[in-house]
Amino acid sequence: MDQEKYDLGFETLNKLNQGTSEKVKKGLESIAPDVSDYIINFAFGEIYNRPYLDLKQRQVVTLTALLTQGDTSHQLYTHIKGAKNFGWTENEIIEMFIQTLPYVGFPRVLNAIETAKKAFKDSK
Repeated sequence: MDQEKYDLGFETLNKLNQGTSEKVKKGLESIAPDVSDYIINFAFGEIYNRPYLDLKQRQVVTLTALLTQGDTSHQLYTHIKGAKNFGWTENEIIEMFIQTLPYVGFPRVLNAIETAKKAFKDSK
């Protein structure tokens, strides 16, 4: 593991939602500690810190990817809150979801909106 990338990933994940890095580590340490290392080191240390897109732009891609997969409410919840932390408004987030309607359909968009409702409520 690259400690520098891990530290950068830990910091980046906490920018998404303060304290999330520790939650990820603690949540997986008893069953799959390597997975938390992959999330922090690879996803947030390497991928989230690549050039050309800023963190706000990366949240659009992430929200869209999670929405299109379906059955990702836990991750979608975290990234909706992160999108708000990176400067997206609630209306913009909902509009992102609406934009995907012709491509992924109503069930997945409605599930994402329901998750957003919870994330927005918990953010207040």
